[in-house]
Amino acid sequence: MSQESSFLAALERHRATFAILDQYQGEAEQLLELTRQSLSKGGKVIFLGNGGSAADAQHLAAEFMVRYKAERGPLASIALTTDTSILTAHPNDYEFESVFERQVQGLGKAEDLVIGLTTSGQSENVNRALAAANELGASTVALTGRDGGKVKDIAKLSIIIACDETARIQEAHMFIGHWLCEAVDQVVVSGGLQA
Repeated sequence: MSQESSFLAALERHRATFAILDQYQGEAEQLLELTRQSLSKGGKVIFLGNGGSAADAQHLAAEFMVRYKAERGPLASIALTTDTSILTAHPNDYEFESVFERQVQGLGKAEDLVIGLTTSGQSENVNRALAAANELGASTVALTGRDGGKVKDIAKLSIIIACDETARIQEAHMFIGHWLCEAVDQVVVSGGLQA
């Protein structure tokens, strides 16, 4: 396969995934409402994931805390993927499967929204963190793919990208994440949320 056809083949798979994203509008709007409710009650948005999804979690938390497009105050958010001391001490003393669960138990509260990113829906540490958030009474959302995996039965809202390719699922997650940032900016600017 030539370099050009490889690029074009990847682009075509991206287009095929994005061609179905309009079917997720209802879930995306639910995600926006959960975000608005959490922030308006003094909660925060907690993001988490592994690997590329960890990077996406950090990216989205930064968009909330710093800014997306609108000039506004910070929106309370955190990614549980950034503290190297916790990410190394916890697995050393316990196990990696509970590294996010422990942080949710220590930092989470009922007013929070916890968003787990897992392309397979099978990431045990993400699933346990969302279950812990449910126990706190927090809102929980999974951004996932394939058939939703185990996480679809844990998160209160699951947005399952109907695709089997990890990279395309992550691209769809970031589109939804960036849309969420833009929509939250509009809510703040319109006076529907203090920042």
